[in-house]
Amino acid sequence: MEVKSGEIESIGRRVGLLYDERMCKHQTPDGDDHPENPNRITAIWNNLQNANIPQRCVVLNAKEAEDKYILSVHTQNHVNLIRNISSKKFDSRRNKIASKLNSIYFNEGSSESAYLAAGSVLELAERVAKGELNSAFAVVRPPGHHAEQDEAMGFCLYNNVAIAASFLLNEKPELGIKKILIADWDVHHGNSTQKMFWKDSRVLFFSVHRHEFGTFYPANDDGFYTMIGEGPGAGYNINVPWENGRCGDADYLAVWDHIMVPVAKEFDPDMIIISAGFDAAIGDPLGGCCVTPYGYSVMLKKLMDFAQGKILLALEGGYNLDSISNSVLACMEVLLEDKPINGSSEAYPFESTWRVIQAVRHKLSAFWPALAEELPIKLTNQKFLPPHMISSSDSEDDETPHVSENLVAAVQDVIEPLLKLKVEDSHAHLVSEPTPWRLELSKVEVWYATFGSNMWKSRFLCYIEGGQVEGMIKPCSGSMDRTTPKEILWKTFPHRLFFGYESTHTWGPGGAAFMNPESNSKDRTYMCLYRITLEQFNDVLLNENSLGCDMNSPLFDMTDLNSVTTKGSMCLECLKKGRYQNVVYMGKECDIPILTMTCPLTDVESFKSGKLPLCAPCIKYANTLIKGLVEGKQFSEEEAMAYIQEASTKSL
Repeated sequence: MEVKSGEIESIGRRVGLLYDERMCKHQTPDGDDHPENPNRITAIWNNLQNANIPQRCVVLNAKEAEDKYILSVHTQNHVNLIRNISSKKFDSRRNKIASKLNSIYFNEGSSESAYLAAGSVLELAERVAKGELNSAFAVVRPPGHHAEQDEAMGFCLYNNVAIAASFLLNEKPELGIKKILIADWDVHHGNSTQKMFWKDSRVLFFSVHRHEFGTFYPANDDGFYTMIGEGPGAGYNINVPWENGRCGDADYLAVWDHIMVPVAKEFDPDMIIISAGFDAAIGDPLGGCCVTPYGYSVMLKKLMDFAQGKILLALEGGYNLDSISNSVLACMEVLLEDKPINGSSEAYPFESTWRVIQAVRHKLSAFWPALAEELPIKLTNQKFLPPHMISSSDSEDDETPHVSENLVAAVQDVIEPLLKLKVEDSHAHLVSEPTPWRLELSKVEVWYATFGSNMWKSRFLCYIEGGQVEGMIKPCSGSMDRTTPKEILWKTFPHRLFFGYESTHTWGPGGAAFMNPESNSKDRTYMCLYRITLEQFNDVLLNENSLGCDMNSPLFDMTDLNSVTTKGSMCLECLKKGRYQNVVYMGKECDIPILTMTCPLTDVESFKSGKLPLCAPCIKYANTLIKGLVEGKQFSEEEAMAYIQEASTKSL
């Protein structure tokens, strides 16, 4: 690997910096806009050059990783695909292959870029491990922490960080790197890295990410705090899953102080590799969080107290060019240690942040004694107050709680800069304000007609207000607008209720309720109608389908509403992997459209043929339907049980 810088002005730490424009060759095949694009690394590099950072670093060119090292974490079939996908023989089927993968594109430059990214991180890891560099930053793409052992996903082709960690542990034992801390602060869970070291006590994998009970990408339970590793690796996998977006410096630093740092002290790593995604940065169009460059610099500074400062950062996500560039610059200044960290973060964490921290500490306390102590109530009572909760009034009659002037000033110091920061992407709106589509759809009312567990009001309110009722495996995060329904009423419709599949995300084993989209005068389904906004209907759609979508745009907008009232039903392409992707128009009530969501007609045919299994609901799930029907005064308990029984057993 060629060293490009002739002199290193800094006489302190030797900091490696790697950037290679060849990694810009990986781009969408037709030049379509995409958040993971070459501008990400060019913007970072240009910003670093403007700040004269490269002149103070050991600047390196990239070289491709060897297959034998990639095969330590990926299968031969996967390596064969990525090696050859850019060749001419794949020209005619490259797009088709990509379409079958999760959030992936390929072009003629993808293979080279993937090999350069993996090789760059591996090379820098070896140089830091040898002591040739004190620390380093790999400005690479495509990112890696989602790339599974046998499949590309989530913009990622090879798991760059996992390849480097495996190389140090298994190929270079003479370097003395026996324990590695992988800290993943990307806003999305590092699903692949977790699996690759699931049973390995030599790697402590730590990920802090938006999770929202499995609805945020990658939309599964892998990132929940109960996923702690297995066998020798039990306790060496730590997930901190945010229940909501908008988490900022205070939330992340609370996690660092009360989980990361105490565990790092006990683990005592020989080296630290950071999956440095910056999509939790303020203004990111996919992340929806509010971490500032100052926040990233403090997190990094705290980690430099370990492993003699042997730290390698490898770029993962981050899609706002200003935020990612400034955040990387802040981290480079920390690595160079040439000036003090400027800034402050005086706001308190969200209430949900303390709840998550305490849950993680409790779950891991058997493995890490430093987490066993209960956090002081005085500490966990320090919760973030949104602007509308702040008041300077001393009147006891004021409905808004009184807050001290010092706290008002502290919160405003943090809030005001956020209100002024604009997102540089296709959505030109203030970060702290609701997205334009939410403002528009919040003014439109619909009836949401429910035929399953949502017939019980308490269960449905979990989707609006958050929380869970008895029998649910995990709580819901709630809607952004938590206003309760303006009105509730009951109606019957000439459609067939039935139960299918063998399990659900919310209730576990047992069938889920569906309604045949086609009407039949011989059938009758009881439905509870909730008068909510079209904005809330979008949030319910997302939750019902248990999918992780970044809601920068609506799943179902005014155009869709006008279309479905004409066509009668429509399957949403954005929810094609969900079970309730079919929105069905059921008429109007008080001139307000009635909508429900169910499976497509093609699924009904699959249920009829046996391709998809029909299955009775579990007892806990059935009980919610019964409670809804009884409390809604549609049936007695016995009649409700008979209604559910008939729907469970009657053939399609």
